[in-house]
Amino acid sequence: MNTHYRVVVIGGGVVGASVLYHLAKFGWTDVCLLERSVLTAGSSWHAAGGIHALNADPNMAALQAYTIDLLSEIEQESGQNIGLHMTGGLTLAGTPDRWEWLQANYRVFQSIGIDDCELLTPEEAQRRCPIMSTEGVLGAMWADREGYIDTTGTVHAYAVAAKKRGASYFEHTRVESLEQVADGWKVVTDKGTITCEHVVNAAGLWAKQVGRMAGIELPVSPLKHHYLVTESIPEIAALDFEVPMTVDLEGFTYMRQDQKGLLLGIYEVEHEHWAMDGAPWDYGMELFQEQTDRIEHELTCGFHRYPVLENTGVKTWVNGAFTFSPDGNPLVGPVRGKRGYWTACAVMAGFLQGGGVGKTLAEWMIHGEPEADAWPMDVARYGDYAQNKRYIKETTGQFYSRRFVMTYPNEQLPAGRPLKTAPAYTAMSEAGCKWGCSWDLEVPLYFAPQGFEEVPTLKRSNAFDIVGEECRHVREKVGMVDITGFSRFEVSGPNAEKWLDRVMASKLPGPGRAKLAPMLEPGGRLKGDLTVMNWGDGTWWIMGSYYLREWHMRWFQDHLDEGVSIRDLGEEVCGFALTGPRSRAVIEKVCEGAGDLPFMGCAALDVGLFRARVARMSVAGELGYEINVRMGDHIKLRELLLQAGADEEIREYGFNAMLSLRLEKSFGIWSAEFTQGYTPGETGMDRWIDWDKDFIGKEVALKELAAGAKRRVVTLEVDATDADASGYEPVWMDGRRVGFVTSGGYGHTLGKSYALAMMDADAAAEGTELTVHVVGAERPARVIAPSPYDPAGNAMRGKPV
Repeated sequence: MNTHYRVVVIGGGVVGASVLYHLAKFGWTDVCLLERSVLTAGSSWHAAGGIHALNADPNMAALQAYTIDLLSEIEQESGQNIGLHMTGGLTLAGTPDRWEWLQANYRVFQSIGIDDCELLTPEEAQRRCPIMSTEGVLGAMWADREGYIDTTGTVHAYAVAAKKRGASYFEHTRVESLEQVADGWKVVTDKGTITCEHVVNAAGLWAKQVGRMAGIELPVSPLKHHYLVTESIPEIAALDFEVPMTVDLEGFTYMRQDQKGLLLGIYEVEHEHWAMDGAPWDYGMELFQEQTDRIEHELTCGFHRYPVLENTGVKTWVNGAFTFSPDGNPLVGPVRGKRGYWTACAVMAGFLQGGGVGKTLAEWMIHGEPEADAWPMDVARYGDYAQNKRYIKETTGQFYSRRFVMTYPNEQLPAGRPLKTAPAYTAMSEAGCKWGCSWDLEVPLYFAPQGFEEVPTLKRSNAFDIVGEECRHVREKVGMVDITGFSRFEVSGPNAEKWLDRVMASKLPGPGRAKLAPMLEPGGRLKGDLTVMNWGDGTWWIMGSYYLREWHMRWFQDHLDEGVSIRDLGEEVCGFALTGPRSRAVIEKVCEGAGDLPFMGCAALDVGLFRARVARMSVAGELGYEINVRMGDHIKLRELLLQAGADEEIREYGFNAMLSLRLEKSFGIWSAEFTQGYTPGETGMDRWIDWDKDFIGKEVALKELAAGAKRRVVTLEVDATDADASGYEPVWMDGRRVGFVTSGGYGHTLGKSYALAMMDADAAAEGTELTVHVVGAERPARVIAPSPYDPAGNAMRGKPV
């Protein structure tokens, strides 16, 4: 073991071994892995080893598909048998909603390039899995690329392949402490001290302690997980093929063949946490006693689904711990403020996602950005609030218990909520506000009559008319919406303008003005769809999506220049926006000078007794004013605006209406039309770029400008009935898949269903006739001109539409 390496990977499970392999594969061979016991000691050795390419998130699906493709490659490269069995797989649906959901997801998988799936009748499913009872099964989805591997062999294959490429790994070497130094990290082990530029926390069950060694409290927790392995079953021994991986969603079980018997795994509703502060250092190859009482219901479902279990003995019980994050996705990437410290932990499905995680982290470390959009697993999707132990326990437990429970797009889950609320939360709740959650913050969805409860559904919900009423009121009169749920960063210092001019691709606004500002990464892809405000006093604001606060702050700090100070105002500033043709009449009653603001103008003004930052802009495409104040002013500002707007019939509205209104304007949003996987040319953000200046990502963006984007976002009008497109549904032209929906919904004020879609350039012309699958049903659609409502933008400028 050397005393210095470029990278030290901590943890010898499948994720750590994959990171080591990919670093070496991409050219960094001065790297080592440290394992306190032996490779696989932790969760890897007892994992069930199932693999499948299906995931509703396209980025995670790509991650999994890459991992599956890589398995045979590392087997050949290492010479280590990984025991790969590609059996195919079934996912069963036992309720009408679930069957509808499965049909919809089948179409989503087509959108993201997973074409080896098909929908089956119960009888067809049973022919592929003859030991299964189809009682209660309404249908199933088959996928070719499902199966299982030998977990121990796979970890060793990654490690041996890495070693052949020049990397090193050391077992029985425990990391005792970490110290950040000027040029990297000092890693103190029981075998000596190593210095390195980068440290990777791939410690699995010990990720919590390895985070704390660097002063980081990661939102992870182990939970216990059961599966059983049976003795040989005559009905299986008699088959001339392996039974497929089978997931029974209503029964909370998954099944695969194990030699001539079965492995039955359970995601029990009655979950149990273990060692929330991290596993004991001497734990590793142990298991817990099975807890059959706790999993009785799920066991009964499993024995009912597979009757052969009734006459079969259990050879082995496995009750072991796996580490989970609040949403079940991995925690990967650099940690803000800890330069050179990287996470690769909470990879619950390590053998399914570990290859992709290793590739992503290695690319990120070597090239500065990963090839694919890493947001779904980026550690920066959580902030300091997620360090709270109760929050971690509630959210990880909720995810585990809901692993096979159907979640609806309009469903609000309760774990870890309410956490942060705007000051006027109580008063707004009394006024009928129904709340959603963005990051740590409760955000208003809509205002409903007392006692109203929204019913979870894949289609238009019973809140449809309520949201429609809010939309029409905003278009015709004036609405008020809480805008605490926007991010705000203050930029100041002698070099503030110069720095902003480099990181933002747009021309900067002059004093007293605001401007839409795309931000790019060096590879030319989007890093933000932001608004920059020049207050004219040497300070600037950057406004964006609230849930990206940590993500954007990490980017800003990583690219900060001397003489620039940046501050996150998310805990200090809140506000309300007035939207609609009567909004000027309302604000003029309480704010002298606001009525004179030009479109996209901004100023520090007195609003009643409050000193406020006011900007004339609107996400809804109407005349509008955003009023930003201190947190302590929020309650009284609301009262002031409601009182001032009484004669103008002001009413409060929520984000659901805002999303409908923005669709009628073809306004894109982050995580839908704009992501770090898309380019300015694809999304139309190139129209805001100032090509005459230098900015991050310009060289690559210029090449795209010259060549033309091969696909672009367009507006679709969809002939929908009782449901609307929401995202990733396939778009077809003459039977050929030509794009996918980025977001969609109902345009309440125009009375039509709309979608924004990423389309192949040859199918993006206005008037092109298409079809779109909406909740599994194919609907006619067509490309229309952008901004079906007020295409000239007169309403935003205060002119008659």
